[in-house]
Amino acid sequence: MNSIISLKNINNLAIPALISGVSEPILSLTDAAIVGNISSNATESLAAVGIVTTFMSMLIWVLGQTRSAISSIVSQYLGANKLEQIKNLPTQAIFIITSLSILIILSTYPFAAQIFKLYNASDIILNYSVDYYRIRVFGFPFTLFVIAVFGAFRGLQNTFYPMIIALIGTIANIVLDVVLVYGIDGYIPALHIKGAAYASVIAQILMALFAAYYLLKKTPIPLKLSFPFNKEIKRFILMILNLFIRTIALNVTLYYGSAFATSYGKQYIAAYTVAINLWFLGAFIVDGYASAGNILSGKLLGAKQYKLLIALSNKLIKIGIITGLMMAIVGGVFYNIIGDIFSNDSEVLKEFSNIFWIILAMQPFCALAFIFDGIFKGLGRMRHLRNVLLFSTFVVFIPILFWLDYLDLKLYAIFFAMTCWIIARGIPLIIKFRKIFIPLSQKV
Repeated sequence: MNSIISLKNINNLAIPALISGVSEPILSLTDAAIVGNISSNATESLAAVGIVTTFMSMLIWVLGQTRSAISSIVSQYLGANKLEQIKNLPTQAIFIITSLSILIILSTYPFAAQIFKLYNASDIILNYSVDYYRIRVFGFPFTLFVIAVFGAFRGLQNTFYPMIIALIGTIANIVLDVVLVYGIDGYIPALHIKGAAYASVIAQILMALFAAYYLLKKTPIPLKLSFPFNKEIKRFILMILNLFIRTIALNVTLYYGSAFATSYGKQYIAAYTVAINLWFLGAFIVDGYASAGNILSGKLLGAKQYKLLIALSNKLIKIGIITGLMMAIVGGVFYNIIGDIFSNDSEVLKEFSNIFWIILAMQPFCALAFIFDGIFKGLGRMRHLRNVLLFSTFVVFIPILFWLDYLDLKLYAIFFAMTCWIIARGIPLIIKFRKIFIPLSQKV
């Protein structure tokens, strides 16, 4: 049983999860990099992609929590050797979440302009934001379907097929971005920011098709919807509700960051877009090990292997700190090159360069926070995650942001406040975990 928390087994889960996890930020970064270098209104287009990406991330993170809930329940039943009892749960969860996604499309599509005005978008940026969103939102149900399928695979201790699916979608998106944004002379007209949106939607549909195929061919989980609802559906919905509140708090942070950056001017929101998407990329890289923590902690809890659970957490703390430091070092080495990938506007590059070091300094703290997020999701303890996010957002982030904004620190204010927010997320989870499970491990 000790082999379950060996570095080899952790990496076998984490590395494919890492590769699949970076697909979403790479989709957004690809849009940002390609749109940020078009021939006309590049800065305004980049700003629009940033605003819409922030809003779309909110929607995906709110409803995409199905992955964590499904993974937690499936892995616990797998650890207890009772998988047969919840085989129909993932399909029921997919049905619930995709139904909600269609309601969200119907309720947001007509009001896109009003939504992005709340982010302080106006004039060309507002028009581009509306155009981009009204295309990209149609990929939303497919994205949620893929996320739910990934949750089932994770619960089954398998991150390989999600990696394959994510790679297919990422490669397709990059190719389609180049073709549809810039066009092919004589064949395909340059669609600019609309082309980036179409590329994302097509890639998301392609991923959904492959997700359905691999789920049916490689797992015992059916896609045929059956009733009555599984007995665990109530626990699933309770997890989702707690994660929903948690994610709303998380997105309050992202909303204020985007809204404040937009209010400072177009070069600030463009620089913020590049910086926050690189932060997302770092988060999803660490999410590979957070996923391993999620997958293994659920299985160990189901098997009541508390000593191994403590050993797993200690190992992941070391891995997280090392990974965070490595990302900071790599970012530091290429500090003066990275911004040029996304923009050739000197004002945007200046503002990005001023604050990128904060993103790098955050990485070890981010790693610890994200890894223990993953562990607590695997344990099914969503209430603790909810409470920590409410505290870190409304007691830590918002007061610090408003105070530093009052001092006219602009992007410094946003990212200093975000650093404090990350620390306030991670440290309480580590303390709570050890308080719960060290006594349990000593009783075994």
